[in-house]
Amino acid sequence: MQPLLTFVNNLRIQDVLDVIIISLMIYFLLVWFKNRASRFVLIGLSVVGAVYVTARFFQLYLTTVVLQGFFAILIFVLVVIFQEDLRRLFERLAIIGRFGGQSTAGTKRGDTEILAATAANLGRNHIGAIIVLKGKDPLERHLGSGTALDGLISQELLESLFDPHSPGHDGAVIITGNRITHFGCHLPLSTNMGRNGATGLRHTAALGLAERADALCIVVSEERGSISLARNEKIRVLSSGLELRNELEKFYRELAPEKRTASRISLELRKNTREKIIAVALACILWVTFGYQKETVRREYLVPIEHLDFSRHFVLEEPQTREVKVILSGTTQAFQLLDSGSLKISLKKAGIREGRQSIVLTSDMVRTPSNINVAAIIPPEITVTATRYLPVSIPLEVTTTGKPPRGIAVQKISVDPAAVRVFIPGVAVPGKIKIQTEPVDLARLSEQTSFDVTLRYPPNVKFPDDKVPSTVVTVKIRKKAGGGDQDR
Repeated sequence: MQPLLTFVNNLRIQDVLDVIIISLMIYFLLVWFKNRASRFVLIGLSVVGAVYVTARFFQLYLTTVVLQGFFAILIFVLVVIFQEDLRRLFERLAIIGRFGGQSTAGTKRGDTEILAATAANLGRNHIGAIIVLKGKDPLERHLGSGTALDGLISQELLESLFDPHSPGHDGAVIITGNRITHFGCHLPLSTNMGRNGATGLRHTAALGLAERADALCIVVSEERGSISLARNEKIRVLSSGLELRNELEKFYRELAPEKRTASRISLELRKNTREKIIAVALACILWVTFGYQKETVRREYLVPIEHLDFSRHFVLEEPQTREVKVILSGTTQAFQLLDSGSLKISLKKAGIREGRQSIVLTSDMVRTPSNINVAAIIPPEITVTATRYLPVSIPLEVTTTGKPPRGIAVQKISVDPAAVRVFIPGVAVPGKIKIQTEPVDLARLSEQTSFDVTLRYPPNVKFPDDKVPSTVVTVKIRKKAGGGDQDR
């Protein structure tokens, strides 16, 4: 009972979101590979993954190390094995990003009847045909040759395209929505010749496209006059034109589903129940194995102190403690996500006052993630001397060196910015503080010239965020008549 209470107490909303996101990813992956030939490879990989999780859970060191090396190589193998599947997956994601891709709006019940009647008539006359109905996946990269066409679906047009005397009768007709977009197209051949009865060239081509996209392919056999349907990597012979019409209506309903009702949502929730259960179970197992860490570890870090607080215009003067040792406690997983470079101790909440003082360092001064606690700070207390600084605007002074070349006179020297905003000690007199540019060499002048210069300033002057502004000095000149004495 106690372990269960500990588990519940350590459970965070982030952990629940973790499981939900991973469950959704696994679910969509399972549904994606459900009807694909490569699912058997996925099953094999799942078995290996289960062995790795088991080894990790029971701390089987050798097995874990070997399988980690195996997975490092396997990632490249997977790219080769699932190359086509991954390409199709990313294409589908791109379509989702475009709000569902091409619409099949315009498809009517009459279109399915025309397609069914056309296929039946072609079969009776023993005229071979391949009719491809585009789904959500793009088909362009799968089509070889072919001629563009833009015509409404009609029995007369389809039969004329497959007429033995037509130049494109051996190719496939592509239909998008209710329009015939291409004819005479060559389709990729199946990599599984003869599977599911795909013995003819037309059947092999239709199955090849069904292995690469979600299109529906109607095949009419020239020898037997039979009608076959290829989809989702499978091909089967239909018994009648009525069965074909029903399959077409089902296909179009999936592409353009009707407005969702409560009953339809309920139906969607009941679909793929087994895959949903498996996805949640696998996500929980993965989280327990890799995500949930009940053991608490402690780690030490040297953390710098933010000694500048311009919100209250205090600066901690030298000598000062620049960094302290901070001991943090949390799970191993939490430390894996920790950016140690972001750790800082801020004294903004310390109630700093002017003069020498001791400051107790507390855990709320350390910027850490919510799942990591501050166990100790060493030393727990520091002594500082704070000086109040005031914001002022001081004009920049341009310094020069050398003399202009003969025949050239300096007309005007300007600096941008003309003044800078700085912080100076409250006891300082602003009028006595000078901020000057590095000397500009006038001997280099031949025309109007701009110089990027650095600034010279007293050590008690502080710039906002410790950033010295970039400064440009511009020198305007004029040519002197006769090349007389030079102006200064």
